[in-house]
Amino acid sequence: MAAKAPVLRVVIAKPGLDGHDRGVKVVARALRDAGVEVIYTGLRQTPEMIVGAALQEDADAIGLSVLSGAHMTLFGRVLELLEENGARDITVFGGGIIPEEDIPELERMGVAKIFTPGATTAEIGDWVRGNVRALHTAG
Repeated sequence: MAAKAPVLRVVIAKPGLDGHDRGVKVVARALRDAGVEVIYTGLRQTPEMIVGAALQEDADAIGLSVLSGAHMTLFGRVLELLEENGARDITVFGGGIIPEEDIPELERMGVAKIFTPGATTAEIGDWVRGNVRALHTAG
């Protein structure tokens, strides 16, 4: 009998001052239903709090939901903190109201995937299950 792969652990967070959390809760629930262990940190998290939770929870990935327009700063700081903590093997992905023209720069910074409005929960779940472990172990 083959050994079962460990469950993916994903920290889902709402960084910054944005108080809209319906979408992120739907994504967190969909990931959980897809067999992913989800740690939802709640609203108004700082990048330091998010990275701290990911390190404490031994997360494979961090998913950020940003609707405030501060995505470049927030994603950048999370990536910087992961680097400072020797944890760049934690995959960072996200979504929200992020202009298409900012996505290539976010990818250059190290964000693995950005989901824009209209992405389905099945698409997000499939991407996480299909990519996070490969990206996590390839680093």
